[in-house]
Amino acid sequence: MLAAPGDLDEDALRGALARGWGLGVASMEYLAVGWGSHHWDVRDDGGGRWFVTVDELENKRISDAQSVDDGFARLRASLLSAVALREAGCAFVVAPVRGDGGEPALGFGGRFAVAVYPFVDGERSGWGEWTPAARAGTHRMIAAVHMAPGWVRRDALADDFRVPFRQLTEAACDGWSPPESGPYTSVVARLLRENAAPLQRWLDRYDGLVALARERSGRDVLTHGEPHPGNIMRTGDGWRLIDWDTALVAPPERDLWSLDPGDGSVLDQYAAATGVTPLPELIELYRLGWDIKDIAYDAAHFFRPHADGANETKSWELLGSLVRRAGELVQPLAPWHTLSLATTFPASGGCSHTGRRRPHR
Repeated sequence: MLAAPGDLDEDALRGALARGWGLGVASMEYLAVGWGSHHWDVRDDGGGRWFVTVDELENKRISDAQSVDDGFARLRASLLSAVALREAGCAFVVAPVRGDGGEPALGFGGRFAVAVYPFVDGERSGWGEWTPAARAGTHRMIAAVHMAPGWVRRDALADDFRVPFRQLTEAACDGWSPPESGPYTSVVARLLRENAAPLQRWLDRYDGLVALARERSGRDVLTHGEPHPGNIMRTGDGWRLIDWDTALVAPPERDLWSLDPGDGSVLDQYAAATGVTPLPELIELYRLGWDIKDIAYDAAHFFRPHADGANETKSWELLGSLVRRAGELVQPLAPWHTLSLATTFPASGGCSHTGRRRPHR
């Protein structure tokens, strides 16, 4: 994120670090990196250096009916899964450090949660900046995650394919005018209303692909959820996979759709390494779902009280770009056996927005 939340008290954050991990903070610097969580470079009074992440728990919910406690439970489940992978021997997993009570995160301030990570020095890229070496390294890490022992899933939640805050998006498409909650409320509602037809086609196609996914049960593994170049690092000791706050038990395609360059080569390598053949219809499900869920999530944010800061400006730009391309990739839902990698992958091997992270997943 580009800026810290206006209502986050850094003294409260310091207190949470002291309570949860016994850290005495000597210095902390906000880092405008990633999208969804907030990050600090923290040095403790013993000379240690830490990467500290704060999440706004309302962003971890998937509907307005859920509470911040529900949001914390989703975050905790994902982070515990990363810890389990690390403890299972996956040294490339940059997992949170367990706090004094064994927990991977601590709530504070009523609506925030903090997690502490080792500070990792390495090279990090943006969303679409794949290199052959990065693709190969990420493939190896993802295959290892998917083949990890079953007990690493014990705390993980399962992907239920729900589109977060979908009812708000559909209501706006149908002409609902939400109460003015900030500078972007009415323009977002108008954007959705004016693009209702292509958005509904996207949703209909997504629903059809979800139905196909439910017919292919029994293939689920622990997934990272967002293994794009912005979430990998190249260190002196090899590749590292970071940002585990969206980990879920799901079909393997959840981690594969953005990894293949579009020619099926990575998918073939995955099948050879794991014995599991990726399914084109589920590749398409997760590619399409990425955009749909971004739209629904950002629209819901603008239908709640919001400011007019750098984060909101960026979110509005991303939302507008996604909605404008809503009709570009939609086709009538084909029978699953007629889908091919050539039709389910865009040429770039991923979507067009850079550095994007979905905090709700």
